[in-house]
Amino acid sequence: MNRVIARKVVPANNQIFKLSRKKFFSDEASKASTAGASSQSNQESDGNLSFTGNVQPYDIAIVGGGMVGMALACSLATTPLTKHLSVAIIDSSPALANKPCIKREDPPDPRVSTVTPATISFFKDTGAWQYVQQHRHAYFDKMQVWDYTGLGYTKYDARDVDKEVLGCVVENKVLHSSLLSRIEDTDFQKKIYHSRLTSMSQNPSSSSIVVDSTASTEASYARGRVAKLELSDGNSLYAKLVVGSDGGKSQVRELAGFKTTGWKYSQNAVICTVEHSAENYCAWQRFLPAGPIALLPIGDKFSNIVWTMNPEESSDFKSMKEDDFVKAVNHALDYGYGSHPKSSLPGSAGMFSWLRGNVTIFANESFEIPPKVVKLASERMTFPLSLMHANEYASKRVVLIGDAAHTVHPLAGQGVNLGFGDAFALSRIIAEGIAVGMDIGEVSLLKKYEAERKLANMTMMAILDGFQKAYSVDFGPLNILRAAAFHGAHFISPLKRSIISYASGEQRLPLFS
Repeated sequence: MNRVIARKVVPANNQIFKLSRKKFFSDEASKASTAGASSQSNQESDGNLSFTGNVQPYDIAIVGGGMVGMALACSLATTPLTKHLSVAIIDSSPALANKPCIKREDPPDPRVSTVTPATISFFKDTGAWQYVQQHRHAYFDKMQVWDYTGLGYTKYDARDVDKEVLGCVVENKVLHSSLLSRIEDTDFQKKIYHSRLTSMSQNPSSSSIVVDSTASTEASYARGRVAKLELSDGNSLYAKLVVGSDGGKSQVRELAGFKTTGWKYSQNAVICTVEHSAENYCAWQRFLPAGPIALLPIGDKFSNIVWTMNPEESSDFKSMKEDDFVKAVNHALDYGYGSHPKSSLPGSAGMFSWLRGNVTIFANESFEIPPKVVKLASERMTFPLSLMHANEYASKRVVLIGDAAHTVHPLAGQGVNLGFGDAFALSRIIAEGIAVGMDIGEVSLLKKYEAERKLANMTMMAILDGFQKAYSVDFGPLNILRAAAFHGAHFISPLKRSIISYASGEQRLPLFS
């Protein structure tokens, strides 16, 4: 699969290797460099490497300076064993070139994330959460989930697992800015390249390669100890470790040759900000025939809408008049598509009464109607939904995190939390490697990260994909089974606690335990 694309001998008996956009060097390069060596003079001629251009050596190059990439940089900058590392951040986004001015009085951006208690804890550990708290954000301690059939619903409360909150909704730009602010408050050795990655190469380790001992960076490249990155602006740089945090269309993943598995859903998500007449303190999600609609509090009487539907509908809902869209949202969150679920209080004779056992249901656990939307407060945006998972996260000197490694359906708001989990896990494993004197780009170290995160990510992906598929069919017996699952989650306390804990970022699976 891997191959050398070009080998050019220049007049000064020097050798330059170039790599195709999609492949790394393999041991074939080492064989090629010595195959024609029939004498000592030939070996010296073929073995000498020379490099030109102004290049900078780094410990780590993070390709992609979005939320997940900046979370990794922030964790490295605030961890004692890694804060001395030199890091290059490569991203052409204007958000890094010109830090946006975020004003509290501005309406919320429709691009938000629901961060779990585990993610909040990570942010607090790095010192970044204090910057989030300076801007608009909304904690919620309750969540109601129901479907259009009227057969079942469930409510989750942070008190069920002895927590203060179930999560916090924050604008993406606030999370990103807060991470950047925290990094800037440290003496972390970083440089941001406002450019794009165009090629990436590694030279194989070979004892036959002769290098000038004064050229340490070039010598390391010649011996396979660093990777070389070339950027669209003409800059080149070396790094012991390249981290791909450059999204679902990752250039790092493509250049490294990582294969992926996945599929596109026949669904789009419509997102926007809406306003209420009173503050919303609860997260709401209703499963409709074409996909779920979520109403998430953002603070200051605002909420965020994430509405999944087929692509044709998404185009219509994006372009319809504002008043009509507001009516459609309220319809979808109230009696639209079906009746309200009946609250199954103790003593009622229902088909799911056997699930209740001796659990006491309080009045505040009965079904509630979400707060009415009074106006649209932002533009409406749409994006297609898909599932993707990289078959591998790591190879020598290259590792993937966040959407570069996996993308999921947004129905539970878990995508960014998985990415943050990747970032903080990789930072910890890099620190562990440094503690024992390991090369941070060594594949055996990076595979420890892969083994830890792959299981967690695939488990969550399987659960979310299962929900998506379960609600893609409107069929009587299946509707009853789904309702039974809702009631089980509502009335069986051990199951409810386990579901909440798992969704909060704990690694325990949502089983009876």
